[in-house]
Amino acid sequence: MSTHATVLQERIESGKAILLAEIHPPRNADPAPLRAAAKRYAGKVHAVGVSDNRDRVAMSALAAATLLKAEGLEPILHVTTRDRNRIALVSEALGAQALGIRNLLCTSGTHQTLGSYRAARNVYDIDAVQLLQSYANLASDCGLLGESGLEGAGPFCLGAVASPDADPPELQQVRLAKKMQAGAKFLVTQPVYDLERFEGWWKEITRRGLHEQAAILAGIQPLSDDPLAHAQAGPRRHPGIPDSLAARVSSQSDPGARRAAAIEIALETIRRLSKLPGIRGFCISADGDTEAALQIIEKSGLSVD
Repeated sequence: MSTHATVLQERIESGKAILLAEIHPPRNADPAPLRAAAKRYAGKVHAVGVSDNRDRVAMSALAAATLLKAEGLEPILHVTTRDRNRIALVSEALGAQALGIRNLLCTSGTHQTLGSYRAARNVYDIDAVQLLQSYANLASDCGLLGESGLEGAGPFCLGAVASPDADPPELQQVRLAKKMQAGAKFLVTQPVYDLERFEGWWKEITRRGLHEQAAILAGIQPLSDDPLAHAQAGPRRHPGIPDSLAARVSSQSDPGARRAAAIEIALETIRRLSKLPGIRGFCISADGDTEAALQIIEKSGLSVD
C-alpha cells in the first residue's frame, strides 16, 4: 500500500489554490449516477468530497468514493461520528486505505433529527477532534482503542469542517485550532451566505494565524436543487442565510429564474471571497445538481491550474 502523499496533500503543501467539489451518493445502489458525475468533473477539480449520509440514507460513502476513484477522481471520504463508535470508525479508515483512499474528512455529522431518519439513534462515541487525533496516530498510538498502534495504518491526509456561522464565535475559533492541532491539513467551511459575518470570522482567523496552519476553503452551495424550498428551509438548516438572499431567489416565479438567481449569488460570493488574503480555495456543492456546480466552476473562472 502506498505511503506517498496523496494528490490533495501535495496540492495543499504546494501553497497553490485548491478547488474541490462535493458529491452526495445516490439514495439507491445504482453506481451509474456516480460514474456519470465523475466524467463531468474529470479535469475540473483537484478532488471530490463524498458525503456520509449527511441528511439522508444513501449508498455508503466508502463504496461511492471507491467508484469515483475507479473513474480517475481523487476522492475525499467523509466520515461522521454520528453513526459509528470508535471501533467502526477506525475500521472504516483501514478499509479506505486498503482501497487506496487516504483523504479523510472528519465530521460529527448533521444531527439525525434534521434529516429524514429522525427515529434513528445517534452514537457520538467520540467527536471530530478525537477522530482526527486517532486517525493521525493510528500507526504509533491507537490509545482510543486501547492499542499501542496498528502497524501499516496511514498516513492519511486529514480534513475537517469549519462553521463561520456557529455561536459563540470565540469557542468556534478555539475548536478550529484544536482540529488543526489534532491533524487537520485542510478545512472546508459550511456553505457561505452571510458575507459580512464570514469576513469578520476570516479577520479573526488571519489574526490568529490559523490560515497558515491548514488550508481553509470556503464552501459554496447555491440555493437549489429547489431554490425556493431551500431558501424557505434555510433558517433551520443554514441559519446564516440573509433574508435578502432568500428573497432574491424566492421572488422569482419561474423555476429556471430561481435557479439562475441561486447560481448568480454563488458566483458573487466566490468573487468577493476570492479577494480575502489567505483563502486557499473553494468547495462547490450543489446537492445533486451537477450541472449547477459545473456552471459555477466555469463562470467563476476557477480552475485546476
